[in-house]
Amino acid sequence: MDRLEAMRLFTQIVDLGSFTKAAGLLEMPRATATHAMQELEQRLGVRLLERTTRKVKPTLDGRGFYERCCRILADVEDAEASLDLGSANPTGVLRLGLHGTHATQIILPRLAEFRQRYPRLDIAISSGDRLVDLVGEGIDCVVRIGVPKDSSLVAKRLASLPEIICASPEYLARCGTPLVPADLGAHQAVGFFTRNHDIQYPFTLLQGGQVKEYKAGSWIAVDSADSYTHCALLGFGLIQVPRFRVEQYLQTGQLVAVLNDQTCPELPVMALYPSHNQLSPRVKVFVEWVSKVYAEHFAC
Repeated sequence: MDRLEAMRLFTQIVDLGSFTKAAGLLEMPRATATHAMQELEQRLGVRLLERTTRKVKPTLDGRGFYERCCRILADVEDAEASLDLGSANPTGVLRLGLHGTHATQIILPRLAEFRQRYPRLDIAISSGDRLVDLVGEGIDCVVRIGVPKDSSLVAKRLASLPEIICASPEYLARCGTPLVPADLGAHQAVGFFTRNHDIQYPFTLLQGGQVKEYKAGSWIAVDSADSYTHCALLGFGLIQVPRFRVEQYLQTGQLVAVLNDQTCPELPVMALYPSHNQLSPRVKVFVEWVSKVYAEHFAC
């Protein structure tokens, strides 16, 4: 078995957690898969896989090798596709990072359309709202709110989302309703921070063409969008969110918008992918498709 075939087999074993399933997918005997992995480990001089009675998982060295293999195999697929007149119908595995409302309400409900249009592409989705290491984890593309700090990433704007500041009726009855931006300093906010970074995000408003920040007190902070909204529903404080995310609660009266005469900055939704994937056929078709999905979803 050549090196690329061994890499492909190894990544399938890690993805599926099974020698038997990987061998079946690649249409080879299980004994052949086992022998190939033994040869690979002997050649590299490290143990790549931990075998238990229930599942196979990579060792620490195996995880690092897996991520590199994913990048190498993706580059090989892209190189072949660039010379293929049929690259409009790309093949391989498209690895996406999707999470939260954008996944459940916008992208996943229409993903069957994408699959129907590109039936030769398989899709692997990584969930969670943490900021993934796209290159290190072999992710092709993620959809995230905000402008990336990593300038090495290619960013495609999908939409700009209007924001509001809101709270539950119970909170407003207990603490009062802010009538002007300066009132925010006397209120409680639900804090939001990014994992591994102790950053508290203040309220932001557009005034005189500039973004101005207003800090409020906070006794609770979360790192997930769902928990952020849920805390507001429980009356823990004010939150600032894209309006579409809480529209249902505004309609039922479970949340109430405040400072309606003020304008919040709009939040950009971006498709982000590593620069080396800029010409990848599978990334290209996904970004083109998801751009249309967002344009249709937020069409006026």
